[in-house]
Amino acid sequence: MMNHKITFKAFRVEEENEKFVSAIKEMPFEALEEKELLIKVHYSSLNYKDALSAIGNKGVTRNYPHTPGIDAVGTIVSSTSEKFKIDDEVIVTSYDLGMNTNGGFAEYVKVPENWVVKLPKNLSMKEAMIFGTAGLTAGMSVLKLTETVKPENGNVVVSGATGGVGSLSVLILNKLGYKVTAITGKENEKQYFEDLGVEVISRKDFEDMQKRPLLKPLFSGGIDTVGGVILENIIKTVAPLGVVTCCGNVASPKLELTVFPFILRGISLIGIDSQNYPMHYREQVWNKLAKEWKFGNLEENTTTITFNQISEKLNLILEGKLKGRTILKLL
Repeated sequence: MMNHKITFKAFRVEEENEKFVSAIKEMPFEALEEKELLIKVHYSSLNYKDALSAIGNKGVTRNYPHTPGIDAVGTIVSSTSEKFKIDDEVIVTSYDLGMNTNGGFAEYVKVPENWVVKLPKNLSMKEAMIFGTAGLTAGMSVLKLTETVKPENGNVVVSGATGGVGSLSVLILNKLGYKVTAITGKENEKQYFEDLGVEVISRKDFEDMQKRPLLKPLFSGGIDTVGGVILENIIKTVAPLGVVTCCGNVASPKLELTVFPFILRGISLIGIDSQNYPMHYREQVWNKLAKEWKFGNLEENTTTITFNQISEKLNLILEGKLKGRTILKLL
């Protein structure tokens, strides 16, 4: 089952003399407790939380040594669960994986059964990790938006459109026939969006809109990934009965708003939390990502790396210089 291995490789972060250092280490296998699974990891993906965990951010990971990696996909090699069996192909994202539980930057992960989703038939393991937590979060946002806002209702705006969640939201909405406007601070990405038929608004222009309680309705709905003034102005510019989802606060966790958009226009603001999203919704989103939401150029702008490239790529994430999706191939 495990080729009689007694250890496996993992990307470990350790605290030494008040500094955090990382290296590839050999790790021992641990016995499974009741309703747990041991998964041989085929792919993981790199995310902002992983980068924070790798530099010792105690808001993400409290105790070290630790293995980051909030995403993993692979094959079950041992199970004490009645829900899953050996050789099942499965996805694990969010919950506590890679935060305070050793994560997907390893050849094997041990997780509770209730963190696991079966890999849909129409989705490869590599494709699942190109989506990863970013795709799940984008999918949750799109799901909530599409319950109310239809393609014929008008334009949908997406902020942070070059980031993981934002870019995947744009591509899913585009596939579903929505007219999309992308907010981005990266002028060099303008042509990419225009080639998709997506309008572009610069982040600075959107932030500099008038400071009134309500602004002219421009959009039928919105997906915000950054928070702050951008989210404020999305809410102010959404048409009556529109829906706005929010999942990030990199710009700011604060909102300086009146209640007018909510009362006078009936706007709905929906928070998206992928970490503890209910399992029946996770399964619904993953099945949609494998079928009607799956777009043809999924592997475009995706980089595949190996263990010895993890540190370099995580540093680029922290510097805001990593473009597209980066996935880790383990098998």
